[in-house]
Amino acid sequence: MTDTSHLPGPRLDLWEWQLWGSCRGRDTELFFHPEGERGLNRSNRERAAKAVCAGCPVRRECRAHALAAREPYGVWGGLAEHEREAIVGRTTASAAAS
Repeated sequence: MTDTSHLPGPRLDLWEWQLWGSCRGRDTELFFHPEGERGLNRSNRERAAKAVCAGCPVRRECRAHALAAREPYGVWGGLAEHEREAIVGRTTASAAAS
């Protein structure tokens, strides 16, 4: 489940970036894996999703949201689940070491 305690409030200006995403209107199955998807099928789907993200005008905002909210599933801002987890894990480990 997504941790919503890190999310900003309901103000439109904080969420308006979502209106400009290159993913808007596309099939969500491109960005979120079906149950049991593994191996080459998953890699190919993630690569295709990341290609959409690569040219997205709000990729940074999307990525920042996904990292702050700790989105557990899908490709967000050009990062897959395991890539976001690695970033969050490094950040958490750095903070704990300080």
